[in-house]
Amino acid sequence: MMKKKLLALLTASVMVLSLAACGGDSGTTDDTSGTDDSTETTATAFKIGVIGPLTGDAAIYGTCVANSTQIAVEEINALGGDIQFELLTPADDVNDAETSVNAYNNLMDQGMQLLVGTVTTQPGLSVFPLTNEDRLFTITPSASGDDCIEGNDTVFQVCFTDSNQGMRSAQYIDENFEDPQIAIIYKNDDQYSIGIHDNFVAEAESRGMSIVYEGTFNNSSATDFNVQLTAAQAAGADLLFLPIYYSPASIILTQANAMGYAPTFFGVDGMDGILTAKGFDASLAEGVYLLTPFAADAEDELTQNFVTTYQEQYGEIPNQFGADAYDAVYTLYAAIQAAGVTADMSAADICEALIEVMPTISVTGLTSAGAEMTWDSNGAVSKDPTAVVIRDGAYVTP
Repeated sequence: MMKKKLLALLTASVMVLSLAACGGDSGTTDDTSGTDDSTETTATAFKIGVIGPLTGDAAIYGTCVANSTQIAVEEINALGGDIQFELLTPADDVNDAETSVNAYNNLMDQGMQLLVGTVTTQPGLSVFPLTNEDRLFTITPSASGDDCIEGNDTVFQVCFTDSNQGMRSAQYIDENFEDPQIAIIYKNDDQYSIGIHDNFVAEAESRGMSIVYEGTFNNSSATDFNVQLTAAQAAGADLLFLPIYYSPASIILTQANAMGYAPTFFGVDGMDGILTAKGFDASLAEGVYLLTPFAADAEDELTQNFVTTYQEQYGEIPNQFGADAYDAVYTLYAAIQAAGVTADMSAADICEALIEVMPTISVTGLTSAGAEMTWDSNGAVSKDPTAVVIRDGAYVTP
């Protein structure tokens, strides 16, 4: 197993351009842990914080991110060497902005130097301005809103932006379905859903695609979709686009089945996790399409090593959010190597150095389909999404 993990690590390819770390001293510093002031020590591990929903409706996402981060940290630490990570106890934000801010402040009090999070967009819109102000380097596995990185130069994404997901979903549907009559149901009080919806509609209209119905819901109406489904069916929709998370999607599939409405369902990365949604009959997801960067049944060695380890430790198959988190930790590892920063530097100095090198590195990860991920100076990742369809309870390439 260790040999497999070493092979997984070696797939992270870094273009080191001999950039020096900026603004920091890699020498020893006074120990602040309560020992004698005259004793000089060197910090040996970078402190990583994780923020995401560990309870509540989005817990499938946050739990998998926390677990996958743990796996990546353990693998890297097992290699030895100068770069070691200390994973602080993951903080539960229940997918709530105010709770997420409190979680962030708590992790900062614990000496957090790097943040993997937030997991979802809405909390990120409150937390990321704080990381920008505090100069804390942040890599989010799955907060995909374009506004998450806009104006926040400390934040980099491993996930696709909402604009990318919306555009590419419309492109895929146009190229792979014969004149579909499209209905959309989206959440009108969630920036993730709104952003994907708006970009999907813009791209669909530019391509002359037929959108015959659009329905919305919000937090208070996320348990009954019969009105929207009845309207979509009456409009003749044979493809239902769902730029939403798995919890309401599972209800939509259940209620559509009960009323005998069977369009093609097409979702995005937020629907990953629907197969393990609590109380949901997973057979109803048969034939559902997802635009996602990760399929757990992919045959490449890196994916299989990760999935096997995850199943051994946590007893289930990881989702795309976990895969993005795993890639996020290895991206931190690659950036730290490129920047030459050390754990005894301040979080702000580490941040400035990593910001400088991020556009110069490339990482081959679980979510890059065997190709390299790169980042622009705005924090957006460049990689291609993959469409999968659920067959016999597994994701397969159509």
